[in-house]
Amino acid sequence: RATLLLSRCLLKMVKGNIIVPEDILSFCCNGLQGSTSPRRAGEPEEREEAPGAMASPLASPSAYRNPTEVQMSQLVLPCHTNHRGELSTGQLLKWIDTAACLSAERHAGCPCVTASMDDIYFEHTISVGQVVNIRAKVNRAFNSSMEVGIQVSYEDLCSGKHCSICKAYATFVAQGPLGSKVRLEPLAPQTEEEKIEYSIAAERRRMRLVHKDTLKDLLTSSSQETEQETRDGSGAVPAGRTRVESVELVLPPHANHQGNTFGGQIMAWMENVATIAASRLCHAHPTLRAIEMFHFRGPSQVGDRLVLKAIVNNAFKNRCVPGLGDPLPTLPTALSPSSPLPGSMEVGVCAEAYGQEMSISRRHINSAFMTFVVLDQEGHPRSLPLLAPEPGDGERRYREASARKKIRLDRKYVVSCKQTEVPLSVPWDHSNKVYLSYNNVSALKMLVAKANWTLAREKEKVRMYTLEEDRFLSFRIEMSVRVAAGRAFSLLSNLRRRHEWDSHYVRADLVQKVDDDDMIYHVVSQKLRNENKPQDFVILASRRKPCSKGDPYVVAFRSVTLPTHPATAEFTRGETLCSGFCIWPESEEMSKVAYYNQAMPGYLNYVTTNVVGLSSDICSTFEACEKFLLKNKEDLISRLQDF
Repeated sequence: RATLLLSRCLLKMVKGNIIVPEDILSFCCNGLQGSTSPRRAGEPEEREEAPGAMASPLASPSAYRNPTEVQMSQLVLPCHTNHRGELSTGQLLKWIDTAACLSAERHAGCPCVTASMDDIYFEHTISVGQVVNIRAKVNRAFNSSMEVGIQVSYEDLCSGKHCSICKAYATFVAQGPLGSKVRLEPLAPQTEEEKIEYSIAAERRRMRLVHKDTLKDLLTSSSQETEQETRDGSGAVPAGRTRVESVELVLPPHANHQGNTFGGQIMAWMENVATIAASRLCHAHPTLRAIEMFHFRGPSQVGDRLVLKAIVNNAFKNRCVPGLGDPLPTLPTALSPSSPLPGSMEVGVCAEAYGQEMSISRRHINSAFMTFVVLDQEGHPRSLPLLAPEPGDGERRYREASARKKIRLDRKYVVSCKQTEVPLSVPWDHSNKVYLSYNNVSALKMLVAKANWTLAREKEKVRMYTLEEDRFLSFRIEMSVRVAAGRAFSLLSNLRRRHEWDSHYVRADLVQKVDDDDMIYHVVSQKLRNENKPQDFVILASRRKPCSKGDPYVVAFRSVTLPTHPATAEFTRGETLCSGFCIWPESEEMSKVAYYNQAMPGYLNYVTTNVVGLSSDICSTFEACEKFLLKNKEDLISRLQDF
């Protein structure tokens, strides 16, 4: 009506030869198009929000935002907490799973289900009245599955304090009609953080696939006798007393729009029975510190009955792993609150589903292992009663719990640490081989994904870049060669042939073939200028073929220690933290070869001399590398020999 009146007034003014001000005319015209007010001078134009974007009063309209990112903020109310006024871990797991699922569905464009969840270490408890902030985004999409990274923190509204709670990685599978798999579109990472997560996601996926084999190898290589902490059983609590069984009926609020039970809801029910089992051992209120990596074996639907069973598998009294050799070495991160500390216990939980009340056949939905502690008033773990395992399966679970404790320490120590917190030469053994290989490759991939590389020097085909970061000076040597990427990968991953093009290498002897992708070498190099004897290294070489199109071939090197090759007076023992090759195919017969190295203090003078142009040694070495690749690209013997 207002628009109609304005139009009539405008018509009368035109008929009366009255000059109409431009701003009034513009206002009337915009009003006819549905506008409610004219834009004033200096006001920003309205922007159309990108599909899937979330409006934020704090975000700049032009700021980049990952289209798969989901943010969730939940105020912790009394109904979410336990008797201590702390947020129930089960409730937190439900929120984590929901946020991650929403992120996965943003990318997939169809319903998604939880396939697995990596280790979760809970660093702090959350109190009533505080806010839980969850941020989830898809790190990488594979064929029909995708990895979602989740960061959880809490916010104290009174003090403004923010604190990290945990970081998790979940795998989701996209489902089409009738449960069919959906082929996912690949992601295109934009920021440095996204590129790092995208690259390392392939390594995490590889580690998940070999998780079971790692446990089997550790149990096989260890002593067959289970060395319990008590032999006479005096004062020990029979494990049978901690056994818990509970049933839940899956109702519509517990399921998604497809009728499948939320993974987070199942995890919450499992956490509930696990807490009861732990309480029966310690006769106190335990705190959940960690959840072992687990996989969902199959779905459950509305109307299913879920039977949840829990029992304490082992109660740990010290950092020695019973029946698995020597005590673990003192590790800098093993004393963090989230590690399986003295006074911890492992509870095993399983979930089974059946459809009718009298049904005999049950479907295995999930199994998980949770680590609890009992804290005193100062927040330190209390001692726990001894546990007497049940004969047969109880002995097996007791022993497997010890092996998992060893693996958890290795995984958290090697995988979860920042690169600067890991000692250069980590002791290598069969139990941590998967995680050292992961750390080796992921450290190189993180270096590759850095965004602030600066071109320092260029000589013919060879380009030298530097990266100054914290206490490290890293360099990258890059060149294009007329050799197929796979062929260059095969030649450069064989350290026994490196002396043919790198004059710094005297020899490299293969010490141990871990598997097809990992080798350990003893390397002898030339004398340094200020040394009177040559250097030697014990090097873990890990190589990876591309996981998908666009990925490079990777050959990563890092120092490890082996009992069979200790430091000797004959050599000066050297160490390398992170170095290696990345090779990108440019065509069928062309590839881009890049060498990366985080320079250690002993090599800084050598590197900086080359950077400023006072020496051409590095460039000359890589010119020799190109000649080596060209000379051997048709070598049939090398073609058949990977290492």
